[in-house]
Amino acid sequence: MFGYSHRKKLIKKGLACPKTRRKSTPKEWVRKLESEPWVKTGIFGIFVLVLALLIFSGEHPDPAKYFLIGLLVFLTAVAQLWINHPNTFQKNSRVGLVFGVILFHLCVAKLVMVFSTQSQGGLPKEFGVLLIPFAFAPLVLSVLLGKNVGIYGAIFVSLWSSILFRGVDAFLLVMSLISGFISVFVTIQVRRRSRLLRAGVYVGLATWILAVSFGIIIIPWLRLNDMDLSMFLKQSAAAILTGVVTAMVVSGALPMLEAAFRITTDMSWLEMADRNHPLLLRLSLEAPGTWHHSDVVADLAEVAANKVGANGTMCRACAYFHDIGKLVKPNYFSENMVGHDNPHDDLAPTMSALIIISHVKEGVDLALKYGLNQRVIDVIQQHHGTSLVAYFYKRAIQQQQDAREGGKIMNIREEDIPDVREESFRYSGPKPQFKESGIISLADAVESASRSLEKPTPQKIEQLVSDIINRRIAEGQLDECDLTLKELKIIGETFRFTLQNMLHTRIKYPKDEERAEQEGRRLRNLPPATAA
Repeated sequence: MFGYSHRKKLIKKGLACPKTRRKSTPKEWVRKLESEPWVKTGIFGIFVLVLALLIFSGEHPDPAKYFLIGLLVFLTAVAQLWINHPNTFQKNSRVGLVFGVILFHLCVAKLVMVFSTQSQGGLPKEFGVLLIPFAFAPLVLSVLLGKNVGIYGAIFVSLWSSILFRGVDAFLLVMSLISGFISVFVTIQVRRRSRLLRAGVYVGLATWILAVSFGIIIIPWLRLNDMDLSMFLKQSAAAILTGVVTAMVVSGALPMLEAAFRITTDMSWLEMADRNHPLLLRLSLEAPGTWHHSDVVADLAEVAANKVGANGTMCRACAYFHDIGKLVKPNYFSENMVGHDNPHDDLAPTMSALIIISHVKEGVDLALKYGLNQRVIDVIQQHHGTSLVAYFYKRAIQQQQDAREGGKIMNIREEDIPDVREESFRYSGPKPQFKESGIISLADAVESASRSLEKPTPQKIEQLVSDIINRRIAEGQLDECDLTLKELKIIGETFRFTLQNMLHTRIKYPKDEERAEQEGRRLRNLPPATAA
């Protein structure tokens, strides 16, 4: 409180800056909840309790036996999540998402069966099976957490569904498994919401085919003595439309689930990478050189990320925003300088380095102001790591040496010569913490350095890329991300191939040579006949 009032007084006197930095540090209690064992235990306890209610409220002749089966399946599910999906198991929010979605799926299946059997029309239980949203849990988990977790959800939600009604239901188990697998297969790396609807159509068709195969849906012309066309149409519509409606519900629920569990899907990354975003529009108008640089970095990073199994869509979106901090002082960055005017010529190297380094903090500030994704903020903070602003550091060292040599002549004391500290010329970091951040960091360095190549050749490009990657490895800038040496080799080869296509020299066509020759004749004032 006293510090705040003191700062206000200094601002009024012009002795302090009124600008305050926004902070992106997550709340401490949120981080604790992510790893607290009692939270995970509570999630498991609630799941087992609701599963017991679902089983004991059914028509089982011996519900205790089937609850024991369900409990054993639950223990297997926990073990499989711990062994095969350790990253998901470590985060309580992810565990809550997985078991919460599965539990919701089971509750909806139970309600559908209860209402279908207790309806006034007295629909058969087989008809109620066609109304169960088999694709819900696999679709949600596949889109949010990946295909492997989607398959995990499809297997265990099918096992639990099969024991909710009349003991172990083989038909329900097979239909649920196949529908779940199809929904996961169709939504691998889904980038459009229309793909979800397509998955719903495929699941509906698969349900219809399985129902016909098991005799739940009777084709009328196969039973001439007992033809019921209206029931056939109702059952077919129920099977197909249930899959479509399930996909529509998932599509509508995804934005809420993404916000609640802080997960970003490829669909959201594509929406975020829209070039009509206010920040990107500002970047293209106020700092066109930086925008072109970011666009090329996005191309390099996306292709390389896809080659090593990282998220290329995320790399593209984050690369677009990684240099937005340059909007504060765009003319101080080489790609935006017009003509030969360089504002750094009138500044001390330490001040120039301070302006260059500050674009990271300014970028974080703008990202928080515009409510960008946390991953984008992480990339802005990490894309330079703790690297050195080498040009201005060397310039400061040179000035210090010049001052010492001049000081010997003018009898200037050593302590009066300004000290050059390397820390003042280093970015504050942190170093890249995940694959996508490391790839963008390398793409940023490679693209910036490639501008200085004169008459780029494949050999020059290869040497440039190799030098940059080796230097980053030697400096330890990639130590904290998960990139392996094999992946770095693939990334380097991808960068080389992409840059060669971008920086290729234009072929001289015969007409161009003829035009150049005519121009030369004109300049030499030679008539064509004489020149020939």
